[in-house]
Amino acid sequence: MNINIKKKNNCIGAALLASALALVISLLPACSSTQVINISTIFAMDTIMELEVQGDEQLLSQAEQKIREIENTLSVTKKNSEIGTLNDNKKAKFSAESGKILEGALDVCKETGGKLDISIYPVLKEWGFTTGEYRVPDDEELAVLVDKVDYGKIDLKKLNDGSFEVTIPDDMQIDLGSVVKGYTGSYLANFFKENGVTSGLINLGGNVECIGNKPDGTPWKVAIKSPFSDSKSGMLGVFEATDTSVITSGGYERFFEKDGEVYWHILDPETGKPSRNGLASVTVIGDNGLMDDGLSTALFVMGTEDAVDFIKKHALGSREKAGFGAILVTEDKKVYITEDIAAKFSLSAEYSGLEVSVINIK
Repeated sequence: MNINIKKKNNCIGAALLASALALVISLLPACSSTQVINISTIFAMDTIMELEVQGDEQLLSQAEQKIREIENTLSVTKKNSEIGTLNDNKKAKFSAESGKILEGALDVCKETGGKLDISIYPVLKEWGFTTGEYRVPDDEELAVLVDKVDYGKIDLKKLNDGSFEVTIPDDMQIDLGSVVKGYTGSYLANFFKENGVTSGLINLGGNVECIGNKPDGTPWKVAIKSPFSDSKSGMLGVFEATDTSVITSGGYERFFEKDGEVYWHILDPETGKPSRNGLASVTVIGDNGLMDDGLSTALFVMGTEDAVDFIKKHALGSREKAGFGAILVTEDKKVYITEDIAAKFSLSAEYSGLEVSVINIK
């Protein structure tokens, strides 16, 4: 990861280059000496994170502390975390915040018919995606593991003090990695706004939250990473974002190769194998980072046709559910984009000739 940031008169210079992340952020090209942007770079949740806000520098320290707090509470690899305790003991008490995150994740699991299933963690471990010790499990191994995947067996009870009691079957382990960065991004955006920040950008390893516009009043330009290994620029296109989350999932994020075949970490809960339904990447754009994070994975697992159908039925949202926009990129290099965000997205020069279809959600 090479990150080059130039400062002059206490402001950001040309750009932030983050080629290893799922998304690349195009920052403001110039700013006045009164527009102070404070920047923080940390490594947490197994990724490089960039926080930048136009406001009190002390807010960045508080934000970093919150990121560490969420990581220590919900990291599946930390034995003493609430998730670690649950996975070991099959019963645990969750804080009010952790319980709400789990509740939100289960809502996405239910809404997507289990295409997102937070109980798939043992299958991910078997493939080596959690340890780096990669292997291809045989069909018999996967059949045994997949039989234990069922988010519906997670019992979540809210207690009188606002905390939650969580119980899972003896043969189950869960992981909230599919939603926790999205939640964290939205939490931090709200935290900054409550403390007077009107312009900022949060990049949690490709999960992006934009606060307002850039200091010059124009939208943030979020570059969607190309999912294709032969890309020359590394950038599929640019989305102009204001006060929203932009979250992308793709097979290129984490994968390994064996005997000439690529195996990626987005697994189909029904088969336990890498999901191969024709999609190369899915970007979800909206106001609920947790939901958008989970949906980006679930839509990828659905495949193009089912994902488009789901989007048509759910993208407008409801009184109970936030709406969202989406950009689907297929392995045969076709792009599907919801009509509400189509005008804000433009393909890069490298991909200007791709076929683009607008998804009508009205």
